[in-house]
Formats: sequence, structure tokens, C-alpha cells
Amino acid sequence: MREVLDDLFLAQKELDLKIQEQHDASYEKTLHQRVLAFFVELGEMANETRCFKYWSFKGPSPKEVILEEWADGLHFLLSLGVAMKVTSYTHEMRKEECTLVDQILKCYVLTSDYLIDFDPKKYALLFSAYLNILPLLNSDFKEGKEAYFHKLAINYERQKEGY
Repeated sequence: MREVLDDLFLAQKELDLKIQEQHDASYEKTLHQRVLAFFVELGEMANETRCFKYWSFKGPSPKEVILEEWADGLHFLLSLGVAMKVTSYTHEMRKEECTLVDQILKCYVLTSDYLIDFDPKKYALLFSAYLNILPLLNSDFKEGKEAYFHKLAINYERQKEGY
């Protein structure tokens, strides 16, 4: 199914503007911090899935916890897109023919590639790969979008509280 993400980019742009005003930040000054933040959030999501913990019998965290971590990563990817003036994006959701571990590693590699020259084509590959994690989490775009907007509300509240 084709998903239109324009509303996500608009919502992220509004949050970014609020953060920039409060913290005297800009896209230019925080580019590398946002890429690093995405790396961290990707790792936090992987940790909650426990997909790489072959040495442990403990299962993954509850689905809503995993989706919240996924949404955290999405915030930073959207912010990187907004910085490149992306306002419209349509994605064809598909379940990759690989494991969750492989898809997460693919996102790390694609992020590293993007970090070299911030090429829009590399961004699109990374963004699509990240969205395609959802089916590997037994989730769909609707659940991912709900998690994003839930976390967006939390992020606004955190800014109000001086987080």
C-alpha cells in the first residue's frame, strides 16, 4: 500500500522550529547531532526488540515500547528531511526479505553513506529502509504513524517543561 507522509514532514517542521527558537539551534548547526541521535535511537529500538541477543531467552519489550523507540528514530529522520526541504514523500510499504537484524544493519550502513555527502537519493534510500522496519516488527504504517504523533505530543510537552 502506498503511504503519503506529507503530514509527518509538516508536523516535524513545526516541532523543529519550536526547538530551534528555544535552543538557538539551526539545521546547519545540528546536522551531525541529528544524525548521531538517529544512530542512537536506532540502537535503542534494536535493544528493545532484543533481536540480536542470541545469548538470551528473554523476549522483546512490549510492542508499544518498541514502536515508541521507532518513532523516536523517525523524528530525527524527518528532521533531516525537513532540513533538505523535503515536504512530500510517498512510500510503498513492503516486508523486506531479510531479518530484523539485517534491516537494522542496513539502516546503519545507509545512514553512514548519507553522512558522507547528505545526498537526497541516499536519504530516500535510508528513509525507505527505516519505514520498512515496521512490517518486520509486525506493525503497519498506521501503527507507526500513531506512535509518531503520540511521541510528538510528548516532545511538545517536554519542550514546554524545559526538558
